This record gives sequence, structure tokens and C-alpha cells, in this order.
Amino acid sequence: MKAKSIIILAVLAILVIYGISVNNGFVTAEESVESAWAQVENQYQRRADLIPNLVNTVQGAADFEQETLQSVIEARSRATSITLQANDLNDPAKIQQFQAAQEQLSGALSRLLVSVERYPELKANANFRDLQAQLEGTENRITTERKRFNDTARQYNTEIRKFPGSLIASISGFDRKAYFEANEGAEQPPIVDFE
Repeated sequence: MKAKSIIILAVLAILVIYGISVNNGFVTAEESVESAWAQVENQYQRRADLIPNLVNTVQGAADFEQETLQSVIEARSRATSITLQANDLNDPAKIQQFQAAQEQLSGALSRLLVSVERYPELKANANFRDLQAQLEGTENRITTERKRFNDTARQYNTEIRKFPGSLIASISGFDRKAYFEANEGAEQPPIVDFE
């Protein structure tokens, strides 16, 4: 009887240690997802910080289309007003709302950069060229960080769905994380028209 109790306690101890280990792995994976998200936000913030300099440079160097500049300023305001908390990463609708605001800003910036092509004196301005290069670099960084976020979220989601970890994940409250997805129509290349 005593040996049977020791075996049962040993098995229970092994299961508890296993459960703690799996839970700790999920915590680490979830922190990786949140860290990846912080990098996405960091790059969006970098872009938001560059935009006032870009707009001021453009305004100062050209008699520019006020409507285009105003749309950039308004889109930046909307994009920076929408924030996501760590627990919002479980909600695809909130990520989509955030992404939609960021896409509006991207569209406004694209229109601004296309409009600038009509102003050779502005394109020759070193400050504008530097800001434009910074903005283009930031867009590339955003794309990279969004991919990293999706990769990290995929790894996390895979871990919490695999058996027997899925049992521990459901008991411990680990939920799937949403992904960044392309906006509808993103597969169509933008039309650039200089007329």
C-alpha cells in the first residue's frame, strides 16, 4: 500500500512539474508575441514622428496642395489615436481597426509622395530627400516587424493548440493571437498617375 502511494505521488509530482513547465513555455511564447507587437508599434510611432517634419518641409519648400497635406495630418491623427493593449491581440477586429487606420495613413503618404513628383525644387531639397528616405525605410521596417509579429503569433498559436499543451492552455487562459492580414484589394498594385 505504501509503495502504491509513493508511485501515485511520484506520478502526480511529474504531472505537476510537466504542467508548470508547459505553462511557463506558454508564458514565454506569449511574452514573445507581445514583444513583437511592441516592435510593430515602435515602427508605427517612428513613422508618426517623422510625418510632421515631412509635412513642414514640404510646406516650407513648395506652394503645395493644402488638401493633400491636410489628409496626411488627419490620417496621422487617426492612426495615432488607435492603440492596442496586449489583451487586444486576441481580438482580430481590434487589430483590423488598428491596421485600417495605419493603411489610411499609408495611403495619404503615398498621395503626398506622388504629388511631390510635380515639384522638382522640392525633390532637390536635401532635407526632403532625407525625410523621404527615412519614411521609405520606416515603411520597410513596419513590413518587417509585422512579418515578425505574424511569425511569433503563429509559433505561439501552434504551441497552445498542440495536445496535451492545449489542455493546460485552456485551463490557464491562453488564447489565440490574431494576425496582421492584408487589406482587401491589397493584391492590386497602386496606380501612379502624374497627370
